[in-house]
Amino acid sequence: MRKNYKIEVDCANCANLMEDAAKKTPGVKDCTVSFMTLKMKVEFDEGVDPAAVMQTVRTNCKKVEEDCEIFL
Repeated sequence: MRKNYKIEVDCANCANLMEDAAKKTPGVKDCTVSFMTLKMKVEFDEGVDPAAVMQTVRTNCKKVEEDCEIFL
């Protein structure tokens, strides 16, 4: 399953940090973060609850870039 999320991030480097943090989150198969469009595209592993995984993604992204926001 793939889902798109609107994000708020200050710079392209911060977007890359968010992408790396999201990719390392259990339940995330792949992730792409675009600073230009302020969107995060997440592909989830089979059988996971996307809402629960995204809460963890948000927490992990806040650890690397505390000013970022993911609108769930």
